[in-house]
Amino acid sequence: QVQLVESGGDLVQPGGSLRLSCVASGSIVRLYVMGWFRQVPGKQRELVATITSSSRITNYADSVKGRFTISRDNGKNTLYLQMDSLKPEDTAVYYCNAKLKWSDPWGDWGQGTQVTVSS
Repeated sequence: QVQLVESGGDLVQPGGSLRLSCVASGSIVRLYVMGWFRQVPGKQRELVATITSSSRITNYADSVKGRFTISRDNGKNTLYLQMDSLKPEDTAVYYCNAKLKWSDPWGDWGQGTQVTVSS
């Protein structure tokens, strides 16, 4: 079982940047597939980006492709999401999650971190 704590959310102007962090503990995190999700009140949670254990393969939602970059530091058990050229529609609570295999369901959710893009 992996425990996850997200941080880095803030209020930022359109066109600005933020970097989110997710510290993982409780298991051999470096073996896990990890991902970032986001959720707006009243809508389903959306998958934003995923990264394999070795960082070899990353995938992005079309809405963030070219603007967001997912990365990880297995030595620090930390997952990152660099968000550039932010838009008001990126406003959401952002969550990270992890699973051992692609076929597994995602694990328990943390508290998330709020990102607000507004002038």
